[in-house]
Amino acid sequence: MWNSRRRGESGLGHLAFGRFTPLDRRGLDRRIFIGGSLCLLAAPAAWARSADRGAALANSKLVYISPLKSNGNESACHAEVWFGWLDGSVVINTSPDRWKARAVKQGLERARIWVGDFGPWKQMLGKNEKFRQGPQFDAKVEIVKDDALIDRLLKQYDEKYPEKIVSWRDKMRNGYFDGSRVLIRYTPFD
Repeated sequence: MWNSRRRGESGLGHLAFGRFTPLDRRGLDRRIFIGGSLCLLAAPAAWARSADRGAALANSKLVYISPLKSNGNESACHAEVWFGWLDGSVVINTSPDRWKARAVKQGLERARIWVGDFGPWKQMLGKNEKFRQGPQFDAKVEIVKDDALIDRLLKQYDEKYPEKIVSWRDKMRNGYFDGSRVLIRYTPFD
């Protein structure tokens, strides 16, 4: 077995600043080779930065959202939600006391989003985790106040959810203006 330490070095001295080179005596460093190979295995994740994301979001009725904790782990809160795909961001309308808005107010400014309709997340007996099979991306989260955006969002809702929006439209629009509802924008990291 080849030892990456040079004569006279002990421990991790061979990794000291100023001495790192991606090539060693045998050619390509094994760590770089393994890391590159793992990136190739993760190629489906490249969807998160591709033009296909916009098409998938334009055609999907639902997204599943989970806030990300500061350590990058998902929070315990997940939900399938109505959304609009506007200006390269997922936009939702929700009550400020719901966990999606509370998470932003508590400083959780990142979220993971899955695209597709996989049925309700919460079920009578347990939770439906099928959404995890769908394409996903991480996004920056912010609560926004934009009067034109609420109208554009509701216009998309009219097209996407024509039967259901009838009972929600006034509540969403009026609630936005009286403060009982907020807009949350999820902008993908690219």
